[in-house]
Amino acid sequence: MTKAIKTNVLRHLDALKIPYETREYAVEDDQFDGLATAHKLGMDPAMVFKTLVLNGDRLPHLVCCLPVDRELDLKAVARVTGNKRVSMLPQKELLGLTGYLRGGCSPIGMKKAFPTFVDASARDLERISVSAGVRGCQVILATQRLLDCVHGVLAELTQGPEEARANNGV
Repeated sequence: MTKAIKTNVLRHLDALKIPYETREYAVEDDQFDGLATAHKLGMDPAMVFKTLVLNGDRLPHLVCCLPVDRELDLKAVARVTGNKRVSMLPQKELLGLTGYLRGGCSPIGMKKAFPTFVDASARDLERISVSAGVRGCQVILATQRLLDCVHGVLAELTQGPEEARANNGV
């Protein structure tokens, strides 16, 4: 009998009485590939969201959640967050700021609440998957419950396929 994982994320959801499902998967070494995670979970990559923490010139820290098969558009993030420019938080600062390691960062239950933006593609999803706060475990919950829990704002954070092709010269 294996002991069930109980993370800060899950304790936070329990305290708010938000229903969720967890799924564990194997993590090889320091490989944190969102597409591989979606595959291991047997989920559509559009439903599995990665959590990125950024620095802004007006908002010192902000959180963005986006599908693992999409790339963050820093100019779009700056625009929707009221910043002139944003950049990724250096990895060495992630644990101290959020309480999470790379590959296990979740928008739920960070040490401090930061403005959180969720890619607008989540609008059409009934359920969404984000890290459960540790490498190798995801939490799946209703999209609206995630937004409510983190006081998240839906926003266009990624390049559409057409823009990505144009920017790559295709």
